[in-house]
Amino acid sequence: MSDPAESLVQRVADRVVDLVVHALDVNALAQQVDLNALVVQVDIDASLRKIDLDALLARVDVNPLLQRADLNALLGQADMNALLDQVDVDDLMRRVDLGALLDRVDLNAMVQRVDTDALIEQTDLGAVIAASSGGAASEALDAARSQAVGLDQFIDRWTGRLLWRKRPRPPAPAALLDAQAGP
Repeated sequence: MSDPAESLVQRVADRVVDLVVHALDVNALAQQVDLNALVVQVDIDASLRKIDLDALLARVDVNPLLQRADLNALLGQADMNALLDQVDVDDLMRRVDLGALLDRVDLNAMVQRVDTDALIEQTDLGAVIAASSGGAASEALDAARSQAVGLDQFIDRWTGRLLWRKRPRPPAPAALLDAQAGP
């Protein structure tokens, strides 16, 4: 068994600690502490490196904190332009799933909002028709010319056969061939 003196000393120590704790005015003690001098001595970067933020945040219930926080006042103090200047828009756009985004868009509702009457009033339909018909007419003319050249060559070959020409005719008149072969 233990020494009776040791037991007595342990009981006295417990009682002294209990009396000191109850007699201590923690608020008065805290007012005497120079918190600014204490904070200056703390290496915040080193302290943050030691903290496992993921584990800490997993233990924090954010909802009560957010309900008590005045986010509008907090965001009102933030320099949003400085924050947005730090955003890499290209990287952000690479992360956006455009397919999923477009799946959420109701294109029928968007098209119904378009003022087609105003759009038609601002469109020069005459110019559109002229441009499209001009293109069609140009293509038709090119096709007709191509057919005429083909028909001309066909007639030339048959004429050569009917006249029993032994050598092929030149592709152009002699004066034109001389002008192309010039200086």
